[in-house]
Amino acid sequence: MSEKNAAVLVHRTGAIVEIVLNRPHVLNAANVELATDFLSVCHRIAGDPGVRSVVVRGEGKAFMAGGDLAEFTENLDHAAEVADTLIKPLNEAVTILSQMSAPVIGSVHGAVAGAGVSLALACDLVLAADNTKFNMAYSKIGASADVSGSWSLPRAVGLHKAMEIALLSETFDAQEAHRLGLVYRVVSSVELAQETMCLADRLANGPTRSFGVIKRLFRNSFDRNLNSQLEAERLGFRECAATNDFKEGVVAFQQRRTPLFTGS
Repeated sequence: MSEKNAAVLVHRTGAIVEIVLNRPHVLNAANVELATDFLSVCHRIAGDPGVRSVVVRGEGKAFMAGGDLAEFTENLDHAAEVADTLIKPLNEAVTILSQMSAPVIGSVHGAVAGAGVSLALACDLVLAADNTKFNMAYSKIGASADVSGSWSLPRAVGLHKAMEIALLSETFDAQEAHRLGLVYRVVSSVELAQETMCLADRLANGPTRSFGVIKRLFRNSFDRNLNSQLEAERLGFRECAATNDFKEGVVAFQQRRTPLFTGS
């Protein structure tokens, strides 16, 4: 298969990496090939210290319309085993993205359903086009959430709102997602690519190791009591204080200039 026809494409611009879901003919619905390719890409970029910002987006008319049900209809008697081959690599990929120091931006448009919602919410920031439609959708096919959706959604909107979204599987638009705090900003569909790269560039020029500590503190905060979190904060600040970017940030503040962070 040629690179342009691969299920997942990778574009790099300096310190920014774009991971592109590339099955537009099925609205980027996830099959086993996409799941395993996505995991492979995540492994590769996680080991590259030069990556300081990551964008996850979909090619064509949608971000991701959930899982590709063709994977199941061809083998319904072994649906549980098929689910494992699809979900396990996506789960591992989400774990890698969450543990990366580089911030991860979900740039979404069109249909965002099922695993597409879960994958978007696994990102650190979500930028949505004004034509985006969200639907958890799992209950429509008698399934339950996967790819971290049941972890991210209640933390973002609260238990009962999450129950409403997941049990009823009703479609909501980008403005409602923004009101709920699921997306950082809503922009016009024609401006999505440009606005995404502006945000990615801003983050790529930030204090990458500080971002990593912030991500770790916030993602782990729900599993700790106050005293444990206070200690984690202290250790995190010590970690940041030993970086070149912290020194640069302090000096730049004193000199009343914009800091020039290097991610070190």
